[in-house]
Amino acid sequence: MKILVVDDESALRRTIRTALESAGHRVSEAANQTQATQQVELAKPDLVLLDLRLGRESGLDVLDVLHKVSPGLGVIVITAHASIDTAVEAMRRGALDYLPKPFTPKQLTDLIVRWGGRTAAEGDGEAVVLDSTEPAMRQALETVFTVATSDATVLLRGESGTGKGVLARAVHARSRRAAGPFVTVHCPSLSSELLESELFGHSRGAFTGAVRTTEGKVAAAAGGTLFLDEVGDLPLPLQPKLLRLVQDRAYERVGETTPRTADVRIVAATNRNLEQEVATGRFREDLFYRLNVIEVTVPPLRDRRADLLPLADHLLAQFAGRAYKPVTGFTPAAREALLRHRWPGNVRELRNAIERAVLLCRESVIDVKDLPTPVTTAPPVASQVAIGEEVPIGAVEIEHIRRVLAASPTLEDAARTLGIDPSTLYRKRKRYGL
Repeated sequence: MKILVVDDESALRRTIRTALESAGHRVSEAANQTQATQQVELAKPDLVLLDLRLGRESGLDVLDVLHKVSPGLGVIVITAHASIDTAVEAMRRGALDYLPKPFTPKQLTDLIVRWGGRTAAEGDGEAVVLDSTEPAMRQALETVFTVATSDATVLLRGESGTGKGVLARAVHARSRRAAGPFVTVHCPSLSSELLESELFGHSRGAFTGAVRTTEGKVAAAAGGTLFLDEVGDLPLPLQPKLLRLVQDRAYERVGETTPRTADVRIVAATNRNLEQEVATGRFREDLFYRLNVIEVTVPPLRDRRADLLPLADHLLAQFAGRAYKPVTGFTPAAREALLRHRWPGNVRELRNAIERAVLLCRESVIDVKDLPTPVTTAPPVASQVAIGEEVPIGAVEIEHIRRVLAASPTLEDAARTLGIDPSTLYRKRKRYGL
């Protein structure tokens, strides 16, 4: 991994660097916020170890800055001033974990091992899904990050393409099981019989063609997380057996009668209305309640307008780098088209659109002609506030600020457009939850 150590004590930085390089990691250093920001932009680390006190600077404030520079960046806070309050505050602001000084090299390397799979787990550029300025998405992320360290069953709800799989991996990567496997079961993919075998395994001779014993995905996920993707499509005959797994952590292989114990944390996702499925008899009510311990609803991209252009910029950088093409941005017309489209396919559709545009683009910036036809022909998105109607002036201000933020590459650009200081815009964003 590429790891950045941010600490104002040079001796401690050297000690940490020695321990991490001995474990095969590449390490860079910074002593303050300015250096840390530069290193994040230049070195693009996978993980940051950040001291809570950097001379007169607050590590928590630096944490906020680093997440603005690199949304989704993994940060572990290290400090000699350990307390429950600071630990909670660090996690609330997006830190992955908290390591109090003094710590041994083994404690440090064990922590790195725990979070070492995070970049790969959230990889393919999708870590950007884990950052948002929209209140509904921020609430979903806060819930995910809060419960991740427990073993509670999590049910992720939302339309296809909203990033439920990314959030499932985020739960795993931030859990005590992070060093274990993350195993996905695609519930709609197979018949009931084949899905049961894939899930629980089977013994040799259990059915025609079963020439050898297989362990199944529940066993493969031992010590880690079992992700049940689109669990609302699970065949009804298999639901009692899944209920037993969720409720008692017990199961049997196909063709066997000996109960086995499952050491897994269960995360499920669905784009279906499970309450409606229960009412029509297509989904067991008891299974629904067992899965719905912690419910997280992931909003569609059309309800995350302020996140759309930052997502597009991130995906552009990712795909341009992958294709070795010097494409650096979007024309104003292309940005307007991205904002106008309603994105029924959500983040997945946006990814496909940006990847296609990068491959087709012959200039240094993406223009409207490079975008898919559904994006370029979309009608304007209806305003949430009708100017001139009986609405408070504050609602008009909120809507205007939201649109300017969505169309501006930086907070400073938005402030210039609005004709106010960046500090004033920052206070308004905080007040309005933008």
